[in-house]
Amino acid sequence: MGSVSTLSRHHCRRSQEEDSQRYRVYASFCGRNHAPNVNMSNWISCFNPSSNSWHRLASIPGLLENHVLKRFAMVGIGDWIYVIGGRHCLKYVGGGGSSVHENELGVLGNVQKYNVVTDTWRKCKPLKTPRFNFACTVADGKIYVAGGQTAVGSAEGTSSTEVYDPALDEWKSLPDMNTTRYKCAGVTWQGKIHVVGGFAKSGNSDTLGPYIMERSSADVYDPKLDKWDVVTRMWELDVPPYQIVNVDGNLFSSGDCLNAWKGHIEAYDGRLKIWNVVDGSMSPISTSDTAESNWPPMERMYCTMAPIGTKLYFLAGYRLPGERSRCRNEVHVFNTAANGGGWTCFEPIEEEGEKELCSHCCALKMMDS
Repeated sequence: MGSVSTLSRHHCRRSQEEDSQRYRVYASFCGRNHAPNVNMSNWISCFNPSSNSWHRLASIPGLLENHVLKRFAMVGIGDWIYVIGGRHCLKYVGGGGSSVHENELGVLGNVQKYNVVTDTWRKCKPLKTPRFNFACTVADGKIYVAGGQTAVGSAEGTSSTEVYDPALDEWKSLPDMNTTRYKCAGVTWQGKIHVVGGFAKSGNSDTLGPYIMERSSADVYDPKLDKWDVVTRMWELDVPPYQIVNVDGNLFSSGDCLNAWKGHIEAYDGRLKIWNVVDGSMSPISTSDTAESNWPPMERMYCTMAPIGTKLYFLAGYRLPGERSRCRNEVHVFNTAANGGGWTCFEPIEEEGEKELCSHCCALKMMDS
């Protein structure tokens, strides 16, 4: 009986591993440095875990040369990747040199979707409220957005929220949150929409200032009751979270908006309302964004994570030292399951040029053909 149980566990682990190989991770980048005859506008790249390979798929349509979309949301449903909202910028070379500058052009409410199977784009109904730096999550096949900034150069957030139904291609306004928030994290947990942390302020307060209590709280939406409630002390830090993801009913975080990777993974204890360091989650991902403190000297350009099954896939990019403009892409995987084996790492891949991550990544499962 023991051998049968062992075989069953082995088969289960093998099935999970094979299942994870059917996923692809997608991220949007733009050019970070200037090069002759190179358009720095956004494109979408795909990482294939089964072959440890990167493929540049498509450019985001509707952007003029060197126009860039930043701080938007990118989520996946079925065969589609949705690109939602964002801050519109122009990248240009200033002062007769090679340094790249940015000019903010405005906030967009555009929504487009890309089919990863047919390599085609379609326009969707735009957001009711254009925004960037907002929370976004998927629940029951619908896309929820909340908070964010609605004007460039403003340190004010919004409390407005809305939901998108892909079947109807329609955005519907939801009740406002109890707080205005931006640079907040969105995650679906226990059947509810959680908008966590961020630069926040109570909706009924007229006083400006560092609202520590609001920043450590979360607004939680119950779709059944069509109502927002505030959960205090869900984040605890004054610095907004970078990403929070749900893996098998457990929430995980790995950084904040000042440092996308803090050197370990934390798990949320909903009963005690605290974040605990996950055992064995220290990893070889660089903890610093400055070249001086790394060896070999590499500057980390980006870090983002996507949940697949019980695993967290971390995509990290580094600027390699030297006269030539080069970057190194690394993918590190942490298995959150008990006795999951901790970290595994893919062989790093180098490429020409430097790039900048423009939104959090997302994962899609490839369907059988």
